[in-house]
Amino acid sequence: MNYVEDALTFDCAGEQLVGILAIPNFAGGDNATATSQTARSADCGVLIVVGGPQYRVGSHRQFLLLSRRLAAGGYPTLRFDYRGMGDGTGDQRSFEQVTEDIGAAIDTFLRHCPSVRRVVLWGLCDAASASLLYMQANNDQRVAGLVLLNPWIRSETSLAQTHMKHYYGQRLLSKEFWWKLLSGRLAVIKAIREFVRAAVRAKLSAARVQPSAKGSFHARMALGWRRFTGKVLLILSGDDYTAKEFLEFVADNAAWSGLLEAANVQRVDIEEADHTFSTRFWRNQVEEATLNWLSGLRNR
Repeated sequence: MNYVEDALTFDCAGEQLVGILAIPNFAGGDNATATSQTARSADCGVLIVVGGPQYRVGSHRQFLLLSRRLAAGGYPTLRFDYRGMGDGTGDQRSFEQVTEDIGAAIDTFLRHCPSVRRVVLWGLCDAASASLLYMQANNDQRVAGLVLLNPWIRSETSLAQTHMKHYYGQRLLSKEFWWKLLSGRLAVIKAIREFVRAAVRAKLSAARVQPSAKGSFHARMALGWRRFTGKVLLILSGDDYTAKEFLEFVADNAAWSGLLEAANVQRVDIEEADHTFSTRFWRNQVEEATLNWLSGLRNR
């Protein structure tokens, strides 16, 4: 194998976290040899931030397979459990409460791979959100890049508007919907009531105060992104309401103005992919996009 793995335990606010470090092993030696080689050569490493509630392996082994692929490509990679998740001790916590966990993982990562000077935070869904919240709270200069996949930015307004536009919009354009409606298989009154209720919910939600007030996690995510001067890779699924909701939200929110179009941002859209990129084909596309982007980061 051109990578090896080591299990690590480390402290975070008095609790014990568990991580798996995958490191390149091009010489085919044992773990100690590979660690020594990596310590001398690797400059950039990847910290996989896990979304909740799940643990370091990820759904359909996504994070395990990603970490091995990145390590085989020359990038030491650490995936770990938050406090209260997987094998991490302590109380379970949300993505808004894991800033200390991410900081402790970075410290541990650099301690075990001393030549790694730059770290990339890689996160899917609320792990992408947690990465931005970490940068807003810390402005950690060791973080050189962010890989953000389908960032979680849920609000009552964005959910209602996204559901109205994409779910009901697609239904109205669907031949199957009209065939069922006209053939009597779909109750006309029920369909109309459902559509009207959704329209009213979207309108009422839009009329409320937008969740961009100072201190909201949406505003702090935007601030973390705006302050970050490193490179950003944004990967979005083509068939995912979380990704659609994110795009709808940032398009209408002043705090996010210009962020996705900034020069340091590269966007990759994977058509037809679901939220977790659950097929081998989609997973490979994510891995290739990450590796290609990392090669540019390595050459800086």
